[in-house]
Amino acid sequence: MNETILRIEHICKHFGATQANSNISIEIKRGMVHGLAGENGSGKSTLASIICGIQETDSGTMYKNEQVYAPRSPLEAHKQGVAMVVQEMGVIGNLSAAVNLFLGHLEQFSSHGIINTNKMQQAARVQFNKWDLPVVPFDLPVSALSIEQRKTLELARALAVNPDVLVLDEISQALSQDTRNILYKLIRKFTQEGKSVLLITHDLDEMMQFCDEISVLRDGELISTKPTAEMPMNELKRLMIGREFTESYYRSDKKAAYSNDVLLDVQSLTVPGKISNVTFQLHKGEILGVCGLSDGGIHELGRSLYCLEDKRTGTVTYKPTGTEINTQKELIAAGGAYLSKDRDYDGLMLNASIRENISLPSLKNLSGKFAFLDPGRINSLAFKTAGSFDIKAENTGDFVKCLSGGNKQKVNLSRWLVKDLSFVVLDCPTRGVDIGVKAYIYKKIMEEAKEKGLGVLLITDELQEAIGMADRIVILRRGGVAGILNRDTDFTQKKIIEVML
Repeated sequence: MNETILRIEHICKHFGATQANSNISIEIKRGMVHGLAGENGSGKSTLASIICGIQETDSGTMYKNEQVYAPRSPLEAHKQGVAMVVQEMGVIGNLSAAVNLFLGHLEQFSSHGIINTNKMQQAARVQFNKWDLPVVPFDLPVSALSIEQRKTLELARALAVNPDVLVLDEISQALSQDTRNILYKLIRKFTQEGKSVLLITHDLDEMMQFCDEISVLRDGELISTKPTAEMPMNELKRLMIGREFTESYYRSDKKAAYSNDVLLDVQSLTVPGKISNVTFQLHKGEILGVCGLSDGGIHELGRSLYCLEDKRTGTVTYKPTGTEINTQKELIAAGGAYLSKDRDYDGLMLNASIRENISLPSLKNLSGKFAFLDPGRINSLAFKTAGSFDIKAENTGDFVKCLSGGNKQKVNLSRWLVKDLSFVVLDCPTRGVDIGVKAYIYKKIMEEAKEKGLGVLLITDELQEAIGMADRIVILRRGGVAGILNRDTDFTQKKIIEVML
């Protein structure tokens, strides 16, 4: 039997009246991957943050290698061999990638108070190469990197402290499929060295494949810990949500179904070094998937459509009016919206209320007399929207930063869907949400597209998501269109991967 490297006994944590963790006891064994499963808000990230010194426990004790372990900061946890990649962004945007990588340990590159930048960047490259991670531009500020590059940087930073316990909180859903494969090889290599991984992921197939044991949390309590071999998928889902999960994630029909009416006509869209001569049409009532490997340019395409990329050429035309879209204002005026893959960094106002986030895109229609905003109409919109989209919070005055990942995404999506949209660009809309919220978002997408005629451009790193939801799939390879597949005939994972490669 594997020896225990980290033992957690009777951990409790409250935030006001909210019970985040209650009497949780778990053992993590050396050389194994231990999964931590649960819906959004079940207490997974709170427990992980306690393990890594980000939060202090209210009561309970932890032991590492049979010694009392009570880190009061991430740096203390690092010194004792525990490191974490957090769910949301854990980097400082205005500092370079190399500085972020060694933050807290910069003294090794310093002489007389001056940091040797070249030495630091060389060390960063060595660290990335050690784990076969795709190298990022070390001299650029982190704000200039993609979310995938930032997550890769965070992973390299966690590994740089040479931990023997690595906590991964929802990292894979920020990565493309080829970079995920690199992560999986890294996990195997890490555990083969006798080290341990605590893996938090909403990708249950991933959890079943890579975890040796799984602990399930629900409403802050530990429901069960079992070897993965003794926990079938249906049992895992039942333990997570407290009932049999019978809802289907995806649409059941096998035929593409959308109008002949074109909403968005994209011709030869090009951003130097990112995408090249991308051409497609989005129809009324269509769910058009976009897939590709990490160098495919799928997320850059979304940013380009929303006019966030410089030096864009080609045309994006809203066909019902013939309007050419060259600014964000023109896209919104045409009835369009864009949801970034990184909701916290690019989408939501985390330090504002649910009410303020929901009402912002609709403020033009919420004024009363003399063009002043009408608080009653704002409150009414926020209250109805929060109820309609089942946003779980005490009230709409709660700060968005206090919500779970799934409820954040409901706020992000709902504030646009309450408008009378014609089309929407969704970049990884189910990233970091649990099975219940994922099924809910898919249901909303289907309702908006198939019942109301909304055109949906669904950019996704999940092949199964594209296969399950799209009418057609545009596949990008090295920034260009490698093929467009149809639901009626071409929707198999094998076919999509063949076109990607």
